[in-house]
Amino acid sequence: MERLIDLSEREILALAIFAEEEDGKIYRGFAEGLREQYPASAKVFDEMADEEVRHRTMLFDLYRSKFGDFLPLIRRQDVKGFIKRKPLWLTRPLGLDEVRKYAETMELEWARFYRKAAQSARDSSIRELLDRLADAEDEHESLAHKLGETILTKAARAREDATSRRLFVLQYVQPGLAGLMDGSVSTLAPLFAAAFATHNPWQTFLVGIAASVGAGISMAFAEALSDDGSLTGRGAPVLRGAVCGAMTTAGGLGHTLPYLIPDFFVATVISICVVAAELAIISFIRHRFMDTPFLAAAFQVVVGGVLVFIAGIAIGSS
Repeated sequence: MERLIDLSEREILALAIFAEEEDGKIYRGFAEGLREQYPASAKVFDEMADEEVRHRTMLFDLYRSKFGDFLPLIRRQDVKGFIKRKPLWLTRPLGLDEVRKYAETMELEWARFYRKAAQSARDSSIRELLDRLADAEDEHESLAHKLGETILTKAARAREDATSRRLFVLQYVQPGLAGLMDGSVSTLAPLFAAAFATHNPWQTFLVGIAASVGAGISMAFAEALSDDGSLTGRGAPVLRGAVCGAMTTAGGLGHTLPYLIPDFFVATVISICVVAAELAIISFIRHRFMDTPFLAAAFQVVVGGVLVFIAGIAIGSS
């Protein structure tokens, strides 16, 4: 693997040509991935891809005038110092903020590359072009920023932010909330039935662990198999299932862990306090993301939780 300072001017230009072509394809991939949900941002990335094509043309014209038509294959992975990028452009669905930050990192990396390459270039025309490209990559005023102002207006950005929030709710909040509610409420009955039947904290803890893990696995599969997300926009089934299963297990573990305390009375009091906190958190999440009035959300959640809690105590005390 070569170092940048060891590359000849010919190799520097060849590297830049291949990189500009690759970056143009990356921006085009971002545009395609964003077009359906975020058309204004997709247009921004189309323009940025066109800019990369213009950069490549400038570089190749200069290369051909200096070194002829043969272009040696040298890519960024062949040179030390470049960041290894994950193929975010292949991800579906694409996260808007993540894509914007990724693009900014790309521009910053290439601005540094062109400036460093220009310092080592001996040919004045090559040095001048590399400096110009560094300015082009560095000045988001003339590229992403200006395009964002003219194409991605405040109104368009507001619409896209609203879409992003809606997708976040569909893909993460809804399955996570369903899991948290199931784990926090459905495990109450077996946990407190075991607690009041045995008055043994360790046996109660084992029942709670089993109920939490079992409920988590069950909910994970139920969520993942409910739909493939292609029509509903709810995202990858595996991811939704993992979120739902993890939150289900977490919801059950919250009021199970206090039974690691040897004193049954203390453990039960703490567990009940944790249950109250869990129900309050669920009510807040429903209010915050599902546009449910807080009192209505609290009433619905608390009533269900109390009924399951009473059922568990009644069964355990019988």
